[in-house]
Amino acid sequence: RRTLESPRPYIPEFASSSRLAQLNRERDAEIERRLRPQLPSSLPPEDEQIVRQSLSNRGFLAKAAREQVSAQDLSRLRPSQWLNDEIINFYGALISERAAKFEVESAEKNNTPAVNGHSKEQGKSRSTSDDGNPWKVHIFNTFFMSKLQELGYDKARLNKWTKKIDIFGKDLVLIPCNLGNSHWTCAAINFRQKRIEYYDSMGTDRPSIRQALRTYLEKEHMDKKSSPFDFDGWVDYFGEDGPQQENGYDCGVFVCQTMENLSRGVSLPFDFTQKNMSYLRRRMILEITNEKLPLQRP
Repeated sequence: RRTLESPRPYIPEFASSSRLAQLNRERDAEIERRLRPQLPSSLPPEDEQIVRQSLSNRGFLAKAAREQVSAQDLSRLRPSQWLNDEIINFYGALISERAAKFEVESAEKNNTPAVNGHSKEQGKSRSTSDDGNPWKVHIFNTFFMSKLQELGYDKARLNKWTKKIDIFGKDLVLIPCNLGNSHWTCAAINFRQKRIEYYDSMGTDRPSIRQALRTYLEKEHMDKKSSPFDFDGWVDYFGEDGPQQENGYDCGVFVCQTMENLSRGVSLPFDFTQKNMSYLRRRMILEITNEKLPLQRP
C-alpha cells in the first residue's frame, strides 16, 4: 500500500520521432546555410546599369534555343509581377544550354569527344555529390505537364517531344508546372538519385504530378527502349523543406531558382529564400540580357 501511495518515479519526456526528425532537419539546414555563401543584396553597379538599360529598351529581344523574351516579357521581372511562360521557358533554355556547354568542355578535358553536345561517357554513372557543376539536364517547357495530365502520353504525342533526346541518358529532367494559371511549381525526374521530385514554394504536395511522371517514364521507356522502365529503388520525394514564398507573385522566380539549383546538383536547402527575391529578379534580367548563365556560381 505504501508503494502504491508513494510518489511515482520521474519519467523523462522524450520528443516524438517526428519532432526529432524535424529538429535534425532544422539543425542541418542551419549548418548548410552557414557553410554556403550568401547571395548579395544587389548587383554590381556596372551590371545594374545593364539591367536598367534593358528594362528601358522598348525593342528588347533576347533569344535562347527556340525561346525568346520581349520587352513586355522582361517587364514581368519588375517587382511584384507574376512571371509568364516566356520568362520561365527562356530561363529553362539558358539552364539547358549551360549544361550542354559544360558537358562538351568536360568531355574535351577528359579526352572523350562529345557528339551533339553529349559526351560518350553519357551512359556511365556519376557521383551524386554536390560539386556545384552543371548536371546533364533536359528541361520540358511549361506546357508539358498540362498536356501529360489532360491528354495523356499518347493523345498528346509526347513521344515526339524527345525524338532527338534520350532523357534516360540525363542526370535530371526538370518540369516547370503551371497550376491553373495561378501558381508555378517544379517537378523533377532525378536519375542520379532515383527520385521523382516535387517542389512547391507554397508547401503543398501533389502526388498526382509524381504519379503522372511515373506513367510518363513507363510509356517513354517503352517507346524509346522497347522495354518496361525499371522502377526498382525509385522513391517519391517532396521538398517540404524548400524555401517558401511570402506573397502571391514570386512563385515563378522560386521555380526558376529551384531549377537553377537542382541543375547544379544543389540539394535542399537551396541558396535562396524570400529575402533574395529582389536581387534575383535583377540577376535574372541580367542573365536574360546576356543570353547565358555562368558555368559556376560563386
